Amino acid sequence: MKNRKLFLVLLIFCNGLIHAQDVKAEYQKFVKTFINNVKNDNKDGIGDLVSYPLKREYPIPDIKNKAEFVKRYNEIFDSTLKNEITKSDPVKNWSDMGWRGIMLNQGNIWLDIDGRLIAVNYQSKFESDLKKSLIAAQIKGLDPSIAFFQTPICILETSKFKIRIDNLGNNNYRYASWSVTKEMSEKPDLVINGGKLVVEGTGGNHQYEFKKDNYTYECAIIVLGEKNSPPAKLTIYQGKKVILTQNAKIVSR
Repeated sequence: MKNRKLFLVLLIFCNGLIHAQDVKAEYQKFVKTFINNVKNDNKDGIGDLVSYPLKREYPIPDIKNKAEFVKRYNEIFDSTLKNEITKSDPVKNWSDMGWRGIMLNQGNIWLDIDGRLIAVNYQSKFESDLKKSLIAAQIKGLDPSIAFFQTPICILETSKFKIRIDNLGNNNYRYASWSVTKEMSEKPDLVINGGKLVVEGTGGNHQYEFKKDNYTYECAIIVLGEKNSPPAKLTIYQGKKVILTQNAKIVSR
């Protein structure tokens, strides 16, 4: 895919590719079951073994439950992906990546060590076209000053601010913010280009950092945290001094 990886989790998983091992005999059993289910288009059977929500590339909605999975199965499992799965050999084409799970070839399919489907890092033509139409709809609803980007990243909301982060291309991230009471069809109160993505370790936590004059705006996405950790957080620095920090909810991502 020319665009960013479907999920950050794929990036994390791929850090461990050099540690791939042969698939254990007990894992081969559920790999074979998965292959047979796909071969027979057993949507219900596969749907029972999905770890929900099943992530799709934003702005395509995630699949929240079995009913949605069965309904959207053909949108994801096209002939190309089904051929890759059904023609795969559990020993030759699947790799044991330890705690990360079991990976097909270069990572289009991931199963966990209990045989549950945890990631489909493949995009069919249907989903590719859907993504384009959803992005076009987002652009149409934005103020003209920011109605351009390559890939939408996320929309966050704190008690005071509405924040939109987009990739303008070549990992050049843009920060746009409004008062929480405003709409994104209005001109943003603040726009910062040239942001960067910082990934922390292998747990999935990451943040987007934007600098303007002596200020740094940090938007952290918290995948693994303490029990009461918020899903996201905005921190603003003046120099090295924290002048504002607010928990944020992820409106879309």
